[in-house]
Parts: sequence; C-alpha cells; structure tokens
Amino acid sequence: MDFDEVLLKRRSVRKFTGDEVTKNQLNEILKAGLLAPTSMNRKPCNFLVVSDKETLKELSEVKQHGSQFLAGADKAIVVIANTLKADTWIEDSSIALSFMHLMAANVGVGSCWIQIHLRKSSEGEDAEKLVRDVVKIDDYFRIVGILALGIPDGEVKPHTLDDMDKSQIHFLI
Repeated sequence: MDFDEVLLKRRSVRKFTGDEVTKNQLNEILKAGLLAPTSMNRKPCNFLVVSDKETLKELSEVKQHGSQFLAGADKAIVVIANTLKADTWIEDSSIALSFMHLMAANVGVGSCWIQIHLRKSSEGEDAEKLVRDVVKIDDYFRIVGILALGIPDGEVKPHTLDDMDKSQIHFLI
C-alpha cells in the first residue's frame, strides 16, 4: 500500500470483532512509534502494551466520554513520556501516536486515539492521574493518549480525496 492509500484508509475504529491483533501486526505498530521523530532526538516516549482484559476495562473508565469502547479492544498502547528527558512530551507523544495510528491502518488493524491529557473522569478526576494509577508509573511520566487496537468489526470505508476541505489552505504572499 502506498502512503496516499494509508492516509485515506486511516479511520478511527471504535468497534472490534474480538479477534486477536497478531504479534507481527503489533510489532509493526510499535516499530512506527519507535521510529517517530522527537525533538532533538531525545526519545522520551515509552509504549505500554496492554492486553489484559481487566486492565483494558479499567482504562476504558478513566474518562467521562470517548474511552468506553477500549473495553472491547484486543490491545491498547499507552504512550507515556518522560518529562525528565524532554519538555516536548506533548508533541513527541502526539507524533508517535500518529505514526502508530497510520501503521495500524497499513497492517489491517483498527485503531483509535483516546485523548487523556487535559481530560476528566465522570467524577471530575484528572484522567491522566487515573491512567497513571492503573499502569503504575511515576509522576514524571505524562500521558497524552492511548491507542486502542483491534480487528475492525465491519467494513471501514476509506476517506476519499473529495473529503479534503481545501478552503483550509491559505497561501501567504
């Protein structure tokens, strides 16, 4: 698949079959995260792979909206960034999440980025703190998001070039 096809094929998938993401598929997705560029090549990101169903369920409850489907995912990747290595943890984590999201589409895995940073639970608690408690990491690690992974349940229609809103492009002269 060429890169344009991957860009068109990439969709946020929130419903999964329950079939397993293969080790090879997971390794390709993780490789994309590891190859993602970071500021000054500091590489502050770590990738916590979650496959335990109870942990996936716990993580699905850390936000008020937009994370419940994680309970039905086969796996998730919690992207954590070491703030002692870089102050660009938001940018670096976002790039890694984007690269993995694209690779998931490339290898036939459905994925969806779950925003954690600056989100609250239904009880008003900080979602990032709740995730930190579930995965048991130190406070100097920050969490931008979680990538849910699974085999899509049903056909995922790709974007088309007609979906692009070219009015958002502005040329400065």
